[in-house]
Amino acid sequence: METTRQVRRVLVITLILNLTVAFGKIGVGIISGALAITADGFHSLIDGSSNIIALVANAIAGQPPDDDHPYGHGRFETLAALLIGVFLLFVAWEIISGVIERLRSGSEPEITPLTLAVMFGTLLINIGVSRYQIRQGKRLRSQLLLADAANTRADVFITLSVIFSIVAVTFTGWVWIDALAALVVVGLIGQAAWRILHQTGRVLVDTAPYSSQEITDLMRNIPNILDITRARSRGSQEAAHIDVDVCVPPEMTTAQSAALTDAIRQRLTENLDGVQEVEVHFVPDLSDKANYALAARAAADKYGFGTHEITVIDTEKGKLLEMHVEVPPEQTLQAAHDSVTRLEQELEATLPEIDEVITHIEPVQVTVIDQTCLSSAQQQQLKETALQVLEHHFPTVDWHHLTIYPRDNQFALTLHAGFQQDVTVAQAHSLAEQAETLIRMQIPTIIRVTIHTEPYESD
Repeated sequence: METTRQVRRVLVITLILNLTVAFGKIGVGIISGALAITADGFHSLIDGSSNIIALVANAIAGQPPDDDHPYGHGRFETLAALLIGVFLLFVAWEIISGVIERLRSGSEPEITPLTLAVMFGTLLINIGVSRYQIRQGKRLRSQLLLADAANTRADVFITLSVIFSIVAVTFTGWVWIDALAALVVVGLIGQAAWRILHQTGRVLVDTAPYSSQEITDLMRNIPNILDITRARSRGSQEAAHIDVDVCVPPEMTTAQSAALTDAIRQRLTENLDGVQEVEVHFVPDLSDKANYALAARAAADKYGFGTHEITVIDTEKGKLLEMHVEVPPEQTLQAAHDSVTRLEQELEATLPEIDEVITHIEPVQVTVIDQTCLSSAQQQQLKETALQVLEHHFPTVDWHHLTIYPRDNQFALTLHAGFQQDVTVAQAHSLAEQAETLIRMQIPTIIRVTIHTEPYESD
């Protein structure tokens, strides 16, 4: 992965600079006999070792998912960040031990111009490395780089305390100043360690990066979702996994469910940063609030009939379903009656709570619509939005001849879909049904979609 390579590159650069700083401090500390500088140099070596741990973890975290790690290896990066936090605690203990030894021995460091030059040089390098890691960590959304940046930032304060203490002790002879400055640094290091341990610990124990309410609110207005029975997340906000259970009408087809899944994933990934995976589980609504209108339209669609004014009435015998069925005007009454009777029987069989289906047969009414009430800018915007949705989800289909017109105070869309010549009617119909559902979900102002399927025109 490109992000993994970029994180690894930042870590390698940081490792080289940390080792340069460490050996520079240790060398000057040994030559000058300044124990504080030598100790600070060994602390920088700890930074280098944390970089090595980070590099190993980054290489593991960048591996693709496998059978043992189906969700990927991202937790290894979190584990490495946790180890860096532990390293910071060891550094804090190391400084406390040095403070005790300094107060007990009362020794004073020896300062030379070379000593100050090296310390100021390493200070500038540490500041540059810290800013570089923070900038790259935010850009790449890497916990590892941000944790290592906190470690490097702590090293900056340690170096400042060393410079301040050795200068103050040299001019005043007060050895306790060195100890006091070291204790202040211990507090800063402890704060950085707690921040890292707290953040990584939340990830390792699967604390939810996003609340259930936040996820549910984003999904509330997606059509065909009757209820959201569960919404949960895990991981970090840089690599979150979300799974939701949604209650849908039992009459929904597989194609409609697939389109609804795409709509849910798109809604969550567009509004929540760092979402890597969204799992959607469907739970059919088995209550007495079944979507009879959806069931009636789905059944009538198989016969090529249109329906409207679908009403369910509770009677003493059971539920009575009334609806108007639109048939071709040239069809004979006998033929229309036979077909509609089969439709009634199918609905009574699939909806056992329906005691009787009463239909009103009428010819299809062709409505002439005046498009002048819809501005060209509105039409173009809706067309472009619909085309972007379709081309994103169905890139192999040739979508063309899009037309927008007003319908029941909202809008309707008609368009053509070109398929390869070996595509079956069933495959084309299924995809068109998915596209229709997706458009209505993504663009709520479009309440009706009519798709004409056709083969590609041969050259």
